[in-house]
Amino acid sequence: MANYYCLMAGLPTVKLTDAQPHHTLLQLKEELADVLTPEDARLMARYFLRFDCDNLVALLADADVEVDARGNYDRETLARLIEEARGTDGAVPGLPAFMADFVREFDAHANNNKWFARDVILLAYFDYARQCPNRMMAEWYELNLNVQNILTALIARRQGWPLADYVQGNSPVAEAILKQSNLPDFGLGTELDYMKDLMQTAETTDPVEKERLIDALRWNWLEERTFFEPFDITALFAYIVRSEILERWSVLDPEQGRERFTQIIEDLRGEARVPEEFLK
Repeated sequence: MANYYCLMAGLPTVKLTDAQPHHTLLQLKEELADVLTPEDARLMARYFLRFDCDNLVALLADADVEVDARGNYDRETLARLIEEARGTDGAVPGLPAFMADFVREFDAHANNNKWFARDVILLAYFDYARQCPNRMMAEWYELNLNVQNILTALIARRQGWPLADYVQGNSPVAEAILKQSNLPDFGLGTELDYMKDLMQTAETTDPVEKERLIDALRWNWLEERTFFEPFDITALFAYIVRSEILERWSVLDPEQGRERFTQIIEDLRGEARVPEEFLK
């Protein structure tokens, strides 16, 4: 496994109190292009593929829309994907198979206002990303799918909606939710160390506060899993993700909101099972 000591040592520390990230996600992506091994570059590409998914949805709706440069593929590549996917039943060479499948599914639901394109492609993306050969990264994508399913299921159950209509994907957590829907925590309280936090988050009515709580959970999850390997690809991956979190909140949230986010993190850390020196 490659060691990125020089790169990590040269990057500014990402702190919760930062008013702005030291690098934008796009800047970090461009910097990584020159230093990652081919294997690690493929691992990191799965993270940025999420932006390609958004770009694909946008281009299918409007061929002239500006694409997000944080993705792996340029406009011409995505346009080729769309054209070739419509002419075949299979995958487009050089691109993840689920993307071609999505193009055809998008066309088939063109007049269905109950079909939500972004939700569909993100589910396909997470199913693809969860097959990542790096264990920690695969678990990260699994975490995000689990968080989405659990929060959605808790809300759906409260509203009396059928959970099977809202829980997505073929994962152990999704299966547990549907099989043990009568249990307050779906029987996941002993399986997931973040289940209690998610149940509390689901009770939050302020959508901005809810987003802060979710991001705080993600932040701590990343820190706990990279503490003992501070210079490998997983630590670099965690740095990228935390930088994106800070970048998003620097745009969406004023000073007071950032202070609240910091407090949430500190509260979660008080319950974390990590070495004391790690929490400073």
